[in-house]
Amino acid sequence: MSRSIDPGHFFQTDASETTRALKAAKSGNKNGNPIVLQSKILNAIQDPFSACIYIAESAGCVRKVNLETRDTKIVYRGPAAPVTSVAIGGHGGATVFAGCWDKEIWSWDRESRVIGRRYKGHSDFIKAIICAKIGGKDCLISGGADSKIIVWDTATGDRLHTLRDRTDTMMALQDLAVDPQDSSDAEITLVSSSSDPHIRRWRINLSSASQILDTVEVSLSQSRTVRDTIREHETSVYKVVFSGDDEDIDLWTASADGTAKCLSREKNWSTQETYTHGDYVRAVVVTSDWVVTAGRDENVKVWDKSTGNLWHIYEGHYEEITALVLLGQGNRVASFSIDGTIRTWGLERADLNKARSEREDKLKGVVKEQQVQPKKSLLTEEEEAELAELMDSDDG
Repeated sequence: MSRSIDPGHFFQTDASETTRALKAAKSGNKNGNPIVLQSKILNAIQDPFSACIYIAESAGCVRKVNLETRDTKIVYRGPAAPVTSVAIGGHGGATVFAGCWDKEIWSWDRESRVIGRRYKGHSDFIKAIICAKIGGKDCLISGGADSKIIVWDTATGDRLHTLRDRTDTMMALQDLAVDPQDSSDAEITLVSSSSDPHIRRWRINLSSASQILDTVEVSLSQSRTVRDTIREHETSVYKVVFSGDDEDIDLWTASADGTAKCLSREKNWSTQETYTHGDYVRAVVVTSDWVVTAGRDENVKVWDKSTGNLWHIYEGHYEEITALVLLGQGNRVASFSIDGTIRTWGLERADLNKARSEREDKLKGVVKEQQVQPKKSLLTEEEEAELAELMDSDDG
């Protein structure tokens, strides 16, 4: 006897039925010129050597996608569990790394796609990985759901350092970023976010690694105190990104509290700007003119960086957006979703103005349609009452 997997064949609440119907109706749209894949996209990064993108898929692979030719055939396979994160590094950037639900980091030769070393040390799934050069050595840095940050020597697979919050209260890692303004050839400053509201900073060189404890002034008493972490959000911080001019690089964040924020270096990482996206914010990218946010509400929102005002909303995805990547010189942005699609959107002012005007016209059309009055019934009130009584009758 065959069994149906169609959710429409099972009991569902009115709300879930409505949601399913809306997603089904929305899934066929061509907004953003979608590239359609067969599994959920959990993360994405820019290829440092080309205009391609590397994506982490729930099907347990890393895929290289050429957005210009729309070629998706180059795939790095091996894991039997979802791949959550991807990075390019090693000597000369010759290695593709992937963090996986199986608690390991996989690697492949970037050109041949032959499986290389597997890095084992986390006790729960890997959430974030990045590559960095420390003291002339190619290193891999991973963060897991086990609350650990591990620094690896990519050439030998040795663990150089294992980091945890000094109070041992750090939650599952969500993202990692190297502070380019506060790092040198010999030592890097790493920023981590996790499923608690705290952002932590770490100083790492080849011989030592430790959490950075800031000394800050308390405005009322002008006394000085040690601050273990940066806390500017109410709950989980999903993304940390450094962006800005060479001498003025600030920290941008995306959080489950529904906001993206610019944390000012000059103000000791306090909030400079807040962008209230609404619902969980999974990703944020920044250009000289725009701040772009995306997340669980399926929309890509473009904010005017100079005013902080919402400028336009790109609609197209029908499931949560997990990543954003700037393309070219920042004149386009690609969005990636668990709906299995990659979509691209213009960030040139002319493109945005056109898209904004079209969206406004569409919304006006919907309002106008809703304002059309229904045709007046040809029946009298008494006749309508009789008809209703007849329809409710058990006779017939």
